[in-house]
Amino acid sequence: MNAIETKRFFGALFDRAVAAADPELTIRRHLPEKPKGRTIVIGAGKGSAQMAQAFERAWEGPLSGLVVTRYGYGAPCERIEVIEAAHPVPDEAGLAGAKRLFGTIAGLGSDDLVVALICGGGSALLPSPAGGLTLADEIAVNRALLASGAPIAAMNAVRKHVSAIKGGRLAAAAHPARVVSLVVSDIPGDQPSLVSSGPTVPDASTRADALAVVETYKMALPEAVMRHLNSPAADAPTPDDPRFARNEVHVIASAAQSLEAAAAEARRHGVEAAILSDAIEGEARDVGMVHAAIAREVAMRDRPFRKPVVILSGGETTVTLRGAGGRGGRNGEFLLSLAIGIDGVDGVAAFSADTDGIDGSEQNAGAFADWTSVARLRARGIDPKALLAGNDSWGGFDALGDLFQPGPTGTNVNDLRAILVR
Repeated sequence: MNAIETKRFFGALFDRAVAAADPELTIRRHLPEKPKGRTIVIGAGKGSAQMAQAFERAWEGPLSGLVVTRYGYGAPCERIEVIEAAHPVPDEAGLAGAKRLFGTIAGLGSDDLVVALICGGGSALLPSPAGGLTLADEIAVNRALLASGAPIAAMNAVRKHVSAIKGGRLAAAAHPARVVSLVVSDIPGDQPSLVSSGPTVPDASTRADALAVVETYKMALPEAVMRHLNSPAADAPTPDDPRFARNEVHVIASAAQSLEAAAAEARRHGVEAAILSDAIEGEARDVGMVHAAIAREVAMRDRPFRKPVVILSGGETTVTLRGAGGRGGRNGEFLLSLAIGIDGVDGVAAFSADTDGIDGSEQNAGAFADWTSVARLRARGIDPKALLAGNDSWGGFDALGDLFQPGPTGTNVNDLRAILVR
């Protein structure tokens, strides 16, 4: 394959992985039993509008509801209202959306059904400051978490304890109605309570856990937030709370399913596939170095896999911000680190992208790299190691014309990483 054919190959793997998480297919397999009373749909996440659209098409009977998605990620619905808000940093529109979700489920009875459509991104899309906290406080917490390098489980332990909607609180507010949560998981290990910080799914983490995260990652949080975290007001409902007794939770799509679909697509193209894991976490640049070492071993010694092969992995890495003004997300940082590690290793190419269509705060989902990327950057007078030090992977791949920009996909099952060793 030449460079263009390689990009098309990676694009085909991405398309197949996304298709495996298509809400049109997955929601139909998990429709709840119809209630005696009303059916109310709520939701949040970067793919929640597409999930709402799919649910409308699949559901036979009356319904109404509201979902909150990212700006530009809406989809036309007839009976479910779609509102848009900011991601990854919350805004006033998200604050208003969270309040409206509470209003949507107010006054329901035991014969009513609430269907919660939850996918990645809802943590930022549903700001709802607890106690005497403000939106500015929640924004400060979110910025500190994004810059900390903490894994997603740790981040969500903090988020849920400064929020009035996360950690199962939205489902608790719907009681005595039955709540059925349909979750598209973007979390390593597919723990549904961590997706969007679990607005309808509680977990067992405590405010002591949240305080430990703040200490471990040396986060500088507003004084009001620290006072709140040190008070009983921060305590969230626990999974054994009787308000959750009738509720159901179903993970309807996950990274594992999408990786298997990508592997099948590779084999359809005549390339063997090896899946490392669907739950890889850690610093993006460190994960990139490890993947580069595996690729070099395959290229030079035909182990642990024989070439030609495409090596696949999923999960959610993190980026600790070290520079000021850098642009790019975890997929770009992973790839830039990997590109440095495979520099000059003939026949190795790589791809990494977020399945929701956005990597970080830019408009690309990820990028492409190969054994010539570093040399091509240097030929343009660009130091790849300086880019990595400044968290500016976007600048490098933009200069090379190697950004991957599929647009919003309507789903979110975390990152797809693929390394082709010819």
